[in-house]
Amino acid sequence: MAKPSDLFDRQYEWDDLERFVTSTSPGVRVGVLSGRRRVGKSYLLRRLVREFGGIYHMALEEEPGPALQRFADGLVAQRLHAGQVRFRDWNEAMRAALPPAGVGLAPLGDPAPGRAGAPLLVIDELPYLLAHPAGRELPSVLQSLVDESRSASGWPSYRVIVCGSALSIMSELRAGQRRREHVPSASPEAEIPEQLSGSRPLRGRAELDLMLRPFDFRTSAGLYGIADPTVAFALYAIVGGIPGYRDLLADASPQTMAELDDLLVSTVLNPSHALFGETAYLLREDPRITERALYYSVLAAIAGGATTPSKIAAVLGRAQRSLGHALDVLITAGFVCKDDDVLLQRRPTLTIADPIVRFHELVVNPRLVAFEERRAMQAWRAARETVRAQVFGPAFEEIAREWTLRYACEETLGGPVGEVGRTVVNDRAGRAQHELDVVALAAGGRRGGGAPVVRAIGEVKDSDRPRSGADLARLDRVRALLVARGVEAAGAKLLLFGRAGFDPELQAAADRRSEVELVDIHRLYTGM
Repeated sequence: MAKPSDLFDRQYEWDDLERFVTSTSPGVRVGVLSGRRRVGKSYLLRRLVREFGGIYHMALEEEPGPALQRFADGLVAQRLHAGQVRFRDWNEAMRAALPPAGVGLAPLGDPAPGRAGAPLLVIDELPYLLAHPAGRELPSVLQSLVDESRSASGWPSYRVIVCGSALSIMSELRAGQRRREHVPSASPEAEIPEQLSGSRPLRGRAELDLMLRPFDFRTSAGLYGIADPTVAFALYAIVGGIPGYRDLLADASPQTMAELDDLLVSTVLNPSHALFGETAYLLREDPRITERALYYSVLAAIAGGATTPSKIAAVLGRAQRSLGHALDVLITAGFVCKDDDVLLQRRPTLTIADPIVRFHELVVNPRLVAFEERRAMQAWRAARETVRAQVFGPAFEEIAREWTLRYACEETLGGPVGEVGRTVVNDRAGRAQHELDVVALAAGGRRGGGAPVVRAIGEVKDSDRPRSGADLARLDRVRALLVARGVEAAGAKLLLFGRAGFDPELQAAADRRSEVELVDIHRLYTGM
């Protein structure tokens, strides 16, 4: 069926959910949907229930008794029974919602008219229920129902989707499923509800394992209806691709940098606006984050350029071993990314995963008094250099890698590519170290997987000055260093990314050399 008209993008995710709901497999089948706050999970699931029928239950932060009763009331309302239903526990509640054939009346009812599929139950924000001992039996109950329905004949088809924003808990819930996100082996299970550890009930039993991610830079420009790539990039570098921010920004669609300045001053930089305290709001999602001062300090250090545990420890004046738990929590909670060098396994880099968190740590918090005293425009102008170097710079590198992976054509890259990342190249003769912002491996090549073929290398610079011939000479030098090191990069394309364009000398060199590609911000947003 067609995706709902009021659902922006998300075609792949909708197709996955539709296949899960309309599958003819008998018995109870469980799906897991996760993603950070405001990414659009609830919006998507409500439309799924609207289109296919069933029950959508939103868990709240409340005591176990009221939580269980609200679920019971939802079942009663669905069947329009008179009176009130009470359950002793979640085992009884779920068995009433998903009964075997001939046992009771299934409150989920039939699919919506004209829709094929199994009755659907959605439990949104599951971690709220798991916060209390009474709710921690839910994964075990679902496991039992899945196993019973598989072993007994004649069991009706049911589809259950559990969803949550606390990524560390949801990652444990789906432990053992197909995942590529980094999950540190040192994460202490004592901090995670026992029923959610990797060896517990739902491991291997969730048929659908869907992570809802933020929109990429091009999709975000379409969401806000911004035509100018420069404006679209600036907004994306600050708030990222979180669709929930669209409503919080009052459906704004800035078309000039002046309009963007006015929007930021009235929203993200306004103490009265919800986005002003967004970092604290997001940190509260993870139940393991209790000593918030430490976590704020770690985030500030990483945002400021401390990209390794040793550098973070030096900034904070603490022993490196004392930060292990905090870093593990921030990584599994989705606040920090741990990116391995695409060519060298021993050089992981820590970066802030969420643009708005990076923006708050670098721009808002250091000038908090000025913003709270309503001197927002003055403080915003004073932060221009910080924004250019530490907000726009990293964001431009990120979208360059994303463009290389998603949008650049094979002709641009010299063939199909697999993984895209970054690396560091030592230049002993020149007594220098070169950071390659973009390294694209040939399709099938993986970091740490022997000797992959390098399809393309690139250097990214967010500067007001056009790139020059000196930039190309440096990239030539780096490619030669890689070849001398034994890396298969002799035929690698050379990509130069520049937000301010390229000078005539570099343009002429690119015209002469087929392996050189110049990528400005307009090509990033519209070209291949």
